[in-house]
Amino acid sequence: RTSPSGSQALARRRLLAGARRERASAMAPVECVVNGLPGNMGREIAEACLRRGVAVAGVALTGAGMPEAAELQPQGGAAPVTVRLLPPGDGAKAALKDAVEASRAAGKVVIAIDFTHPSAVNANAELYCELGIPFVMGTTGGDRDKLMQVVNDSGIYALIAPNMCKQIVAFQAMMEFMSEQYPGAFGGYSLQITESHQSSKADTSGTAKKMVEYLNVLKGGSPITEEDIVKLRESDKQLAFGVPEGSLDGHAWHTYTLTSSDGSVIFEFKHNVCGRRTYAEGVVDAVSFLAAKIEEASEQKVFNMIDVLRAGQMQ
Repeated sequence: RTSPSGSQALARRRLLAGARRERASAMAPVECVVNGLPGNMGREIAEACLRRGVAVAGVALTGAGMPEAAELQPQGGAAPVTVRLLPPGDGAKAALKDAVEASRAAGKVVIAIDFTHPSAVNANAELYCELGIPFVMGTTGGDRDKLMQVVNDSGIYALIAPNMCKQIVAFQAMMEFMSEQYPGAFGGYSLQITESHQSSKADTSGTAKKMVEYLNVLKGGSPITEEDIVKLRESDKQLAFGVPEGSLDGHAWHTYTLTSSDGSVIFEFKHNVCGRRTYAEGVVDAVSFLAAKIEEASEQKVFNMIDVLRAGQMQ
């Protein structure tokens, strides 16, 4: 049962969300440059954009050795959308700039979405800042301190988050709150973190790395490090972990285990996601949120998914 204060907070969030949706209907149309096509996550995001009425730009950054174009098939029998893929190089920068300027001249708000590769994080962010393109980045890895410095110095609007699944972000916020309010609550406990993702994910999960921070505070004692996270990328180990065979090419399974010193008490937190749709829907929520901040000329320029949750701007 929801408490009176909880009911009031929920009602307020719904009221604010309704007001934002009304403002959104009067905003300039949004067009997204979905960088990461033709990868599975890029395609999932592009399809989510089209489902939600967000236009997908006709160009996108991609990696070396990729096809020249990606074709998207919207639902409802709409005409296919063809996206020209721009491989690394000076030509990509010029083509992206031309496409963005043309869309802006047509009255659109252009936002880049980045789900590329850890090795491209910093170079892509620098490019967006140089061209003045607001962006939503879910790509993990790279030099995160440098990333944040470049973005903050540029004054560009950006939303950067290692996880776009709203429910997982809420879980993270809960664990952050617990670590702040109850440090050492699991004093003397040992900690093990296991994360499993599709074999194409090159780096350790950004969510798992963030959880290390909170859980280290909760358990106290000798902290574990990113290197202590058990990272599963081989199919036999993933199947043994419980991942369904049909989800081996797209999943995110995490288990955080706290065990008392004598082994008599075990706390286990887990979130198991099969597929990519929940992340893609969160990305479109992030795009809508960032577009609203641009429209209102928000003084704050850099955001994360906690800001999206607090705003209640989710569908």
